Amino acid sequence: MELALQAAQRAGETADVPIGAVVVGPHGEVLGTGWNEREATGDPTAHAEVLALRRAAAALGSWRLDGCTLVVTLEPCSMCAGASVLARIPRVVFGAWDEKAGAAGSVFDVLRERRLNHWTEVFPGVLEDECAALLRDFFAERRA
Repeated sequence: MELALQAAQRAGETADVPIGAVVVGPHGEVLGTGWNEREATGDPTAHAEVLALRRAAAALGSWRLDGCTLVVTLEPCSMCAGASVLARIPRVVFGAWDEKAGAAGSVFDVLRERRLNHWTEVFPGVLEDECAALLRDFFAERRA
């Protein structure tokens, strides 16, 4: 989660919401890192998780990320949760809950939806205070 927090800091350089994600391989190696780049690229799909998944798939040479773990500072939205399901990610670890758009248990529960062809273990609240503070500070600064 520390690496995801470091990645989230990079999003702030381009006025993107500071969310960071890391895909960790089955042996603990970092396969892909991402941070929000929607503002930087003008791409609505440039969420931290999607970019980390793309980079991990490129590193492995496969879209199947069996045995990997997605670590993200904020509960994934429905798009990112869906992307991790499609990538066959077996574990998602996240920091802060997203009560407005979260899809790992707060608003939706895409990651554990039994009607889908893949299910994910979810580990919420890892360094939750640090992850939430980063977002709180960002939005407080934007409002000021």
